[in-house]
Amino acid sequence: MIKDIIEANESITPNQKEMEILHEYFPSCFHTDGSFDLTRFSEFLKDKVNVTKEGYELKFLGKNYARMLASLDTETVIVPNDIHNCKPENINSKNIYISGDNLDGLKHLLKSYAGKIKCIYIDPPYNTGTDGFTYNDKFNYSVDSLMDKLSISSEQAQHILDLTTRGSASHSAWLMFMYPRLQLAKDLLSNDGLIFISIDDNEQTNLKLICDDIFGEENFQGMYIINASPSAIDYGHMAKMHEYALMYSKNALDCLTSQLPDENKEFKYQDDMGGFNIYPLYNGNIAFNPETRPNLYYPFYVNPNRQLDNGFLEIGLDNKEGWIEVYPVKTAKEGIPHVWRWGKEKASQNLNVEIVGHLNDNGDYRIVQKSRLTKKTIRSLLMDTSMSSRRGTAEIDQLMNAKVFSFPKPTELIKTFLTVGTYEDEDNDCIIIDFFSGSATTAHSTMRMNVENKTNVKYILVQLPEKCDEKSTAYKEGYRTIDEIGRERIIRAAAKLREENPDTTADLGFKHYTLHEVSQTTLDKMESFDNSGFITDTTVYDEFGTSTVLTTWLVHDNYGFINNCEMIDLAGYTAYWCENHLYLINPELTEEAIKALIEKYNFEGGFNPQNIVLFGYSFNYVEMENLKTNVKILRDSEKNLKINLDIRY
Repeated sequence: MIKDIIEANESITPNQKEMEILHEYFPSCFHTDGSFDLTRFSEFLKDKVNVTKEGYELKFLGKNYARMLASLDTETVIVPNDIHNCKPENINSKNIYISGDNLDGLKHLLKSYAGKIKCIYIDPPYNTGTDGFTYNDKFNYSVDSLMDKLSISSEQAQHILDLTTRGSASHSAWLMFMYPRLQLAKDLLSNDGLIFISIDDNEQTNLKLICDDIFGEENFQGMYIINASPSAIDYGHMAKMHEYALMYSKNALDCLTSQLPDENKEFKYQDDMGGFNIYPLYNGNIAFNPETRPNLYYPFYVNPNRQLDNGFLEIGLDNKEGWIEVYPVKTAKEGIPHVWRWGKEKASQNLNVEIVGHLNDNGDYRIVQKSRLTKKTIRSLLMDTSMSSRRGTAEIDQLMNAKVFSFPKPTELIKTFLTVGTYEDEDNDCIIIDFFSGSATTAHSTMRMNVENKTNVKYILVQLPEKCDEKSTAYKEGYRTIDEIGRERIIRAAAKLREENPDTTADLGFKHYTLHEVSQTTLDKMESFDNSGFITDTTVYDEFGTSTVLTTWLVHDNYGFINNCEMIDLAGYTAYWCENHLYLINPELTEEAIKALIEKYNFEGGFNPQNIVLFGYSFNYVEMENLKTNVKILRDSEKNLKINLDIRY
């Protein structure tokens, strides 16, 4: 458990993850002494990648330390809010709210949700000097230990130490704060996923550079200019009206977005199915070409002698006498061929119905698609007043009946980003994350979107339980921390949506979890515990409790916060079973319980967890040896069961 993680973290270095990937995929590039052969590595890349020493990189004080933070495992435990989670509106909900430091929250989430998140929206601190930002991540290193881990000078180590211990709000401190969080965010995104990040002028340039560094320049999709203050705020030489939002993809080649509703959409053509416009079937993004997408590069054939409705021409995929071969057009400058947006199978199902031939004004034959969507691509200028900060403030003031939160983003703005970032016909696995959730506008926006569009997108929010100022209205209204405001907003917004939409089937509940750091007293007990002795230390178990240990382990073992774990009765002893894992957490594992477990393996065909996991502090030497002996018998039996016994501390 925590002791194991602490010990593992002691050996972590800044490039740990990258080195593990290199070891896995390029083992021949490493010598027996552990050194890396760059020349041999270049040979692997030379046909596809132009290896060069030219270029630039983002450098800032504490970058290597920030990269190391991203590699360290979290030493927090997950405490479920059982009373809240068991309420009727929440018990079956797949939405998640996490109270805790988002760096820890992201590390927990990464274990179960890596590569599964379709869309991320965050509104991080802007580092304006008045937004309260100071670097406050937990710091456990001395100058000497930093010098050793990061291979830096004492002067550099001291500078980093100063940033962390003095609560700096410098650009370097802000970058050091953001870097590991964005790195983990990238790892959470699916290949077709997107991240939207709000910012203003103070750190916009640095945010762009850090995102280029983490996501890659090729994955920058654009920057939105938002009319945040229509009345303008006078900052001296300029009355500012705008903020920004950066949009990055995980992988530009796989990136998928949706369009926005367009109430003023007009159509040029009509057929039996209604109005439509036409668009070229080829993909205009040069990243998609015959080399990257060979299955999308093939010919159509146009029959110039047979007209369809509206003057379009018959097309097919087979070459016939007199028909004209048509490939995707080439780029005007480089002469690189484009590819089609549809593969052959989809094209064959839509020939002369949704895709047709077209003779353009230049006398060139083209393949075009009928578009019946009453939608439009999102614009880079978001000027509507519904997206202003004033609207966001009015929304929460009205909902909460008091001014409990300053300058929240409006739901319309976030709903717009979420609509773009989550494509149509979503299945139940579509998840969005906001790990700077503040007043929980993202949850409110997601629920609105699901109710209005009948979608089924799930959200995960993370918010630091930052204390409210005792002089603030929020404190006077009874809110002690920011996350309390967020959770109450979700509850009130859900109630309003149910009232306005009594027939909705949208998921309007949420599960709540809190991240707790282990006390020094408990850490001392863990450190001094003798796992070879005959005595248990149930005080360690008592300080965590079964629910906390189980939830933390389920997340750690990739089952997520929402899972199908069930209680198993073993002759009066309660164990917990989830797919390939059986968890033994409670003390007093009797001989009868072990016997019942062995019988369950032998006689219940559907019961075969391959991992038995023990909370080491709850069991003495005799209990463990008895269990080990019986597990060995199972392994050596005719069934030849493969069972791993995992004792965690």
